[in-house]
Amino acid sequence: MAAQKRCPWCGNDPLYETYHDSEWGVPSRDDTHLFEMLTLEGAQAGLSWITILKKRAAYRLAFAGFDPRKVARFTVAKRRRLMQDEGIVRNRLKIESAVSNAKAFLLLQREHGTFAAWLWSFVGGTPIRKIRRSMKVVPSSSELSDTISKALRRRGFRFVGTTIVYAYLQATGIINDHLQSCWRSNKKQ
Repeated sequence: MAAQKRCPWCGNDPLYETYHDSEWGVPSRDDTHLFEMLTLEGAQAGLSWITILKKRAAYRLAFAGFDPRKVARFTVAKRRRLMQDEGIVRNRLKIESAVSNAKAFLLLQREHGTFAAWLWSFVGGTPIRKIRRSMKVVPSSSELSDTISKALRRRGFRFVGTTIVYAYLQATGIINDHLQSCWRSNKKQ
């Protein structure tokens, strides 16, 4: 696929290219994956996404495979140990938010059956496909990300501002922002 044109944000880093080619913009209805991406997008705040991708394996170990039931039970001692884990972003607020977000995530699951059912209800279960010709016209937020951000915050989620939520929606395929020139643009999911 090296000869195929990609969205320019992934550059030519093999890790970025793999993420772009196999995951970004692919509709996800798997709650574990949705919790993982919510946690990683929150961890990314103020950093580059490639930094988080390089730490993803360490995050999976540190955060119990992103099982929200396990993360919700992280003790104060466990959270202190995470502050010493060089494999992840050692930011107390981001670590604490992952734990509180896991608790809020579980409440949403109980209310709606799955987190995916709740999240996808904002778009009627169908991904939003935007035809974009250049990165200059890809927004960093939208009315949809504003709405979901507010809904998440009302439910106690943290590190879910509208820009983070927009990136989350792109990452989980709720919004497909692959550029028109990208080989993934019209790929059936």
